[in-house]
Amino acid sequence: MRAFLAGALLAAVAPAVAGAQTAADFYRGRTVNLYVAFPSGGGYDIYARLAARYMQKHLPGNPAIVVQNMPGAGGVKAANFLYDVAPRDGSAIGMVADNAATEEVLGTPGVAYATGKFNWIGRVTSSVNVEAAWATTGVRSIEDVKRREFIVGGTGAAGITTVIRRVANAVGGTKFRIITGYAGSPESCLAMEKGEVQGCAPSWTHVKTNLRSWLDGGKINVILQWGVTRHRELADVPAMVELGGSEDDRKVLALYGSATDLGRSLAAPPGAPADRVNLLREAFAAAMKDPDLIAEARKANLDHDPLNGADLQKFIAELNDVSPAVIERARRAHEGG
Repeated sequence: MRAFLAGALLAAVAPAVAGAQTAADFYRGRTVNLYVAFPSGGGYDIYARLAARYMQKHLPGNPAIVVQNMPGAGGVKAANFLYDVAPRDGSAIGMVADNAATEEVLGTPGVAYATGKFNWIGRVTSSVNVEAAWATTGVRSIEDVKRREFIVGGTGAAGITTVIRRVANAVGGTKFRIITGYAGSPESCLAMEKGEVQGCAPSWTHVKTNLRSWLDGGKINVILQWGVTRHRELADVPAMVELGGSEDDRKVLALYGSATDLGRSLAAPPGAPADRVNLLREAFAAAMKDPDLIAEARKANLDHDPLNGADLQKFIAELNDVSPAVIERARRAHEGG
């Protein structure tokens, strides 16, 4: 009887012990896929690969984190995939577009995800997109774009570089003419160099890392930053919100500029086990503090402005809590009205 009871006790305890070990052991020898919403070579890809290299170092068992680029529909394709298709066991994470929450709030067609239900892992850095004008066009400030048509390259109809210009036209009085169909900012900037368009809207990081010779050589003028506040390195360049002539204008512009705060962020699908999400968040936080990551970012002239997963989750909840009046005005601006 004693032997029987002892065996029964061990049988009952064993699953609990195994369950307690699952989160820590899950990643040992495993491959984690990190889906990036844009093509390789741009700012998203650079930050995703930076995070992947150091997160795998700090996850139990040092699993391989493999970056997979999934461009399409201005980032909506990857976000929908992460929300509804990707495994929910902690083996899939994604870096979605920085305007993912904004597009959800506005009810953009094609959006099939709810950002509040993602398990947010953390932000590598806030993002600042800028408007760059090819110098020979004579466009030296955003005031020039209020006076005459300015032809620029964008991605799809729902892409952030397309949407923010439409909003600026509707609310801020600019005269952007947007040519869509470019895969991302690197492609539209190359089109600008070739004379296909007059401007592009890359991230400030992309300008510093890949277009530095253009900037230093006076080939481009940075005329606007697509955010709520001025970046510390762009103190003389107006922010998007400053285009607003009234408080209501500025509120609408701020809704779109808030993508700056989401920046280059990682999320896991809804329903991922809480203990594995916590491990991912802990590994991310450790990676962001890793001296080697900090040194690598500094050497590559990359911005490093991390935010932990819990605070990012809170930010997303607040972003989804906006007044119907602001949403309606923003929707009209989104369509250019």
